[in-house]
Amino acid sequence: MRIVSSVSGEDRATLTVGDAAPEFELPMLLKGVKGRFRFGEWVEKQNMVLVFYPLNWDDACARQVVEYQAQREKYVALGAEFVTVSVDSIMNTTAWERELGPFDFPMCSDFWPHGEVCRRYGMLREGGPDQGTADRALFVVDRKKRIRFHKSWSTQDTSLSDVLKVLQEIQS
Repeated sequence: MRIVSSVSGEDRATLTVGDAAPEFELPMLLKGVKGRFRFGEWVEKQNMVLVFYPLNWDDACARQVVEYQAQREKYVALGAEFVTVSVDSIMNTTAWERELGPFDFPMCSDFWPHGEVCRRYGMLREGGPDQGTADRALFVVDRKKRIRFHKSWSTQDTSLSDVLKVLQEIQS
């Protein structure tokens, strides 16, 4: 773990490649059905592309999750599944998914305690105008619960080609 400076200027811990991914359990929406997402149960079955995004109803976030759905089969073929996390409530996520979806991957709500999982991954914005939202980032976590890749990005750079390369390396 290392300390990084975020856009808002505060220092916070973030996870790096090789670190153990923190366990968590959150409410989720999967194919329009509410349930519980238990990190340990899912990651034992497949590698995970764990995606943090700021908020539902944001145009950039909408494009991002629609693109994940469109590309999902490539990732599933490499033994991986997308899992999204935002700080919005599960009810908010349900309404958003009905508008954009359906989505075939878990969409988790880190609403209460607010942003706790985002904070544990170093992705919660603790200050500035976007305080209380998540940074736009992803982690590739392998079945041994190790972080194999981490990327944070602006709304303009959401390319996933590097993620495919990492998943291909894990498969070989």
